[in-house]
Amino acid sequence: MTSVEAHAGPKVEEASIADLDAMLAKGTATSVSITQAYLARIAAMDRKGPTLRAVIATNPDALAEARASDARRKAGKALGPLDGIPVLIKDNIETKDLPTTAGSLALRDNRTGRDAPVVAELRKGGAVILGKTNLSEWANIRSTKAMSGWSAVGGLVRNPYALDRTACGSSSGSGAAVAASFAAVAIGTETDGSVVCPSSMNGLVGLKPTLGMVSRTHVVPISHSQDTPGPMGRSVRDVAILFSTMVATDPADVATRDADKYRRDFTAGLSADALKGVRIAVLHPDMPDTLKVRYEAALAVLKAQGAVLVDVEAPKDGGRGDAEFEVLKTELKADLDAYLATTPNAVTTRTLDQVIAFDEANKATEMPFFGQEIFLDAAKAHGLADAEYLGARAKSLRLAGAEGIDAMLKKADATILVEPTYGLPWLSDTVSGDNFTGPSASELPAIAGYPHLTVPMGLVKGLPVGLSFIATAWGDQAVLNVGYAYEQASHARVAPRYLAVADGGAGLEAAR
Repeated sequence: MTSVEAHAGPKVEEASIADLDAMLAKGTATSVSITQAYLARIAAMDRKGPTLRAVIATNPDALAEARASDARRKAGKALGPLDGIPVLIKDNIETKDLPTTAGSLALRDNRTGRDAPVVAELRKGGAVILGKTNLSEWANIRSTKAMSGWSAVGGLVRNPYALDRTACGSSSGSGAAVAASFAAVAIGTETDGSVVCPSSMNGLVGLKPTLGMVSRTHVVPISHSQDTPGPMGRSVRDVAILFSTMVATDPADVATRDADKYRRDFTAGLSADALKGVRIAVLHPDMPDTLKVRYEAALAVLKAQGAVLVDVEAPKDGGRGDAEFEVLKTELKADLDAYLATTPNAVTTRTLDQVIAFDEANKATEMPFFGQEIFLDAAKAHGLADAEYLGARAKSLRLAGAEGIDAMLKKADATILVEPTYGLPWLSDTVSGDNFTGPSASELPAIAGYPHLTVPMGLVKGLPVGLSFIATAWGDQAVLNVGYAYEQASHARVAPRYLAVADGGAGLEAAR
């Protein structure tokens, strides 16, 4: 796909924020020319070429924002490392210049004219809002048989490493877009796995922050107990730069009340020596032998960089997963109803019940592949004061935090927990939906609200896999530090090649 770079503009493929800043500082590129270069890649590759379907809409004001950035830079008033840098935003996060659909036709007229506070922070830093990315519709909470990366608005996101494989979700478009260099960085959101899974399966770095580090106001919700936006990029440094701009206290979001205490330049602590003497608790979940080989190689890198590795056993589920699901369904009804009440009059679905009715009335376009059984269950929830819900939240939080991550770290006398992020990207399947196989690191930190960073661990059978670094609350700097040191020692990330199928060796023909 290098032919996309043949125009006279700057080369943005695989360019980092530092690369783009250097172009801007030297005058070899402007924010306008960089923005145009990204728009050209999107035009050539998103609905043509490999047809990634990673972007729902580009921002009609992007070039005007880029011109404003160029004017600031010329006047010596650049706002920081993100000034003039194009950023993509997942389409469940409001921006004042585009609709916010969550991938559903029910919200196609959701033009609120407001920025979510996290987007407002990016604009304060001078970032160019390039557009909105596709996603698993309703952030993958509609059906137990969903196909990750599909939405009625945007279609199916395809994985740039193998176009027949899942990009995972729900931040699938953000993952595929950054992997394909449609932007250097993007914003995703996570409730349980929706930043780290698409990051892992698209060869990216992704950070699910401590709950409360980033505002959730004006983000289409699932669960106030677990939802959070998070940064995604091709390097730890790029993610740290983006995250530094995202963190801010939001009076409308009580979870962010402590955020200012932890606001900083998260790149300042990044060092190739950050693993020296760090005690790391190591999990060994069941996984295919091919992934195990890659994981053992990653652990060898950590050890070679001076980390002290201590094996630990994963806690028993103890009903944790069922309790989490009860929480998500209850909060979905309450939180989504509250959000929909704030949308413009043009949005006629004002409650979850009305969304369910809309989907049924528009079955051919909204439910061609899977239904809405989770929505139907959530509609029966008894509210946030319900004793069963309150008990489920207390149980899941205890099992994930005090008796989960905290207990493992205490037993190992460690500050960081490490394990494979997920298994390999599975085949996208319109009949059976997602086929989650192999390990999954997302549940415990998602429920506990703890930081979770995934960093590329290389390719297995031609497909990306990630390595997870997890800490306790407010340990975001710690996971970035060790993730950066691992990244600098391993150089494990491999750029995508947009293959029709994975380059995994002998295929079905060899099995005849």
